Amino acid sequence: MSSREQILEAALERLRAGASVSLASVADQVGLSKPGLMYHFPTKEALMVALIDHVLDTWERELTGLLDVPLEQADARQRHRAYLHWPFEAEFDQGDLVIFADPRLRPILTEHWARRMRPWIEIPADLPIERRARLTAARLIADGLWVDDALSLHSVEAEERQALLALADELLEEA
Repeated sequence: MSSREQILEAALERLRAGASVSLASVADQVGLSKPGLMYHFPTKEALMVALIDHVLDTWERELTGLLDVPLEQADARQRHRAYLHWPFEAEFDQGDLVIFADPRLRPILTEHWARRMRPWIEIPADLPIERRARLTAARLIADGLWVDDALSLHSVEAEERQALLALADELLEEA
């Protein structure tokens, strides 16, 4: 594993443990000096944006595995179906909430996150409102589930998860 990967994994471990992420704390965790870490990530913003990319690279691999066609060829329903099914199959933890890790950087992190996720959740403006609403509802179910899992707020049992997925799939039938 490269030094850059070790740094990102250490930052992710800190988030998973509920700890804050700073250049100094991550450098200490990987056994580097702060200037040594800054060689790879000159600012906290650079570290946090790279951490979002690190998390979303994993997400995109998982999401792509749920498509029958390449992302570029998938229509809105196919993309949303993959996005819907993904949190029912994947595991999430506090590290997945990296977008919320630093309130001062939230606008930058949110914009970066949205740009990376847009290909998966974008809905063509020319679709009828009923179809757009169904796609949006399915996405919001998926978003709610992965955030709930990452926060460990409520345990949705397997049987209820299956019923929820079936209900959400019905939304997509006519989308």
